[in-house]
Amino acid sequence: MLGYMLNRLLVLLLAYLYPAYECFKSIEKNKPDVEQLRFWCQYWIIIAAMTVWDPFGDALIGWLPMYSETKLVICVYLWYPKTQGTKYIYESFLKPYISKHEPEIDRTLSEFKTRAGDSAALYFQRVLAYAQTRSFDLLQVLMSQSIQRPPPQEPQTKPDIKASAATSSAGKKSS
Repeated sequence: MLGYMLNRLLVLLLAYLYPAYECFKSIEKNKPDVEQLRFWCQYWIIIAAMTVWDPFGDALIGWLPMYSETKLVICVYLWYPKTQGTKYIYESFLKPYISKHEPEIDRTLSEFKTRAGDSAALYFQRVLAYAQTRSFDLLQVLMSQSIQRPPPQEPQTKPDIKASAATSSAGKKSS
């Protein structure tokens, strides 16, 4: 367990954090080196592909001894200046594959975007209709409560003690 956690920490540091920092430095130079930027873009493309593949690889070959450690070594191999692993993997495997299937990938992504947009519009319409229905229901409940309320009664006034005493004493004087 400790070995797995240590490996995950090293992957985060060496496969993500350090390369992200190097990429940041390349971008933020006064005059960025195009080749350096190209290298880091290729690196992140490979890392993205590895991240997508990771759950399948874990399920299929994760049982192999040193599997996690091998992934860590591959990540370091990719950015280590002496090996130039990114350049080799990108030029030898990834670029030819993506270039060959680019029209199919673009078509699939376009269809996905269209479906996602249509689904989002339909979902939004349903949410809006639901909110409208619930708002009208709430309005009807409020209206029915205001109609069913008894009208407010006028406050009962207390008889004025001085006025009634004056009328009662006036009645006694006349008798």
